[in-house]
Amino acid sequence: MIPETRGLGLAPANVDDYRALARLRLPRHLFDYLDGAAYDEVTAGENRAALARLRLRQRVLRDVSRLSLSTRVLGQELALPVALAPLGLMGAMARRAEVQAARAAQAAGVPFCESTVSICAIEEVRAATTAPFWFQLYVMRDRGYARELMARAAGAGCPVLMLTVDLAVMGARYRDVRNGMAGVESLRGRLVQAWQLASHAGWLVDVALKGKPLTFGNLTAAVPDARSLPEFKAWVDSQFDPAVTWRDLDWVRAHWPGKLVLKGILDVDDARLAADAGADGIVVSNHGGRQLDGVAASAEALPGIVDAVGDRIEVLMDGGVRSGLDVVKALALGARACLLGRAWGYAVAARGEAGVAHMLATLRKEMEVALALTGVADATRLGRDALA
Repeated sequence: MIPETRGLGLAPANVDDYRALARLRLPRHLFDYLDGAAYDEVTAGENRAALARLRLRQRVLRDVSRLSLSTRVLGQELALPVALAPLGLMGAMARRAEVQAARAAQAAGVPFCESTVSICAIEEVRAATTAPFWFQLYVMRDRGYARELMARAAGAGCPVLMLTVDLAVMGARYRDVRNGMAGVESLRGRLVQAWQLASHAGWLVDVALKGKPLTFGNLTAAVPDARSLPEFKAWVDSQFDPAVTWRDLDWVRAHWPGKLVLKGILDVDDARLAADAGADGIVVSNHGGRQLDGVAASAEALPGIVDAVGDRIEVLMDGGVRSGLDVVKALALGARACLLGRAWGYAVAARGEAGVAHMLATLRKEMEVALALTGVADATRLGRDALA
């Protein structure tokens, strides 16, 4: 039996607490968009379970008086071995959420990755920050607009392009279907959604009224006549290109001057192909379980991929990372760093910039405790010998 650990609930102690707060604050269809995954959400659950099954070795009587969590990833010095993953639609969860998250990431000394389908445009995030941030891109059918987005990101000083490669088609996300995220046709459905919005007063004032414009900021030039998020989403869904192959990486390279990372690698053979293609890094990822249910958890796929290409290419991981303990386990398996997705999504939805800052500070403390009690003073020296 799992003991009750919530206590009085006077303050959020971890990412799960921020999830609970986000669930209370957000209209149901928005929370489920953030929280949900594909099909029966088995893989999303396994991402967390695979990390939970890993056991660390507790070591004693070692000098851990000076702990170091800093690392170097893709040519950039990080204060912590994490980055904020690209999440779409976050400006609908909190007022100008991408700006708030980018500021918190900058203060913590870690990168923020701007999504193609962010509410805040590249230029808005650039104006609000001084640290370099990363940019995520899909290879769109409209290659001209994809090229324009790369030029805008390069012009904003983004040193890393994260190319999402596991979205040839959209996964079947049943919560979104049930909640009408793709559009609601019936009068009853529209009334239910309207009531959800109106019954969440904090969100209504902070986001719907004060957080405008609620459009995909990076895509307004591509869809100038769109006036609502469903209209933008329809264009985005039409742009996923199932004909993209490894040969298209040459086209991306020709138009991107910085580091190139492929996000969505889950198979050893694909990892080798990524290294052969000259990518600077890969993210071992199943898209948070949001694409194909029933595939391997990220932490299960990670060791084999690190063994195959870890000496040729930088390997990062996302999927199920909710704590500093999870980060330490992923580093022990061979990841250079972890991407935090839903973790920062919950935090910004619940408490804005302050929530993201507190979440990152909490992860830092959790990592420090884990390092000290495993007897490893430097996070870059973690290896599989730290696992039981």
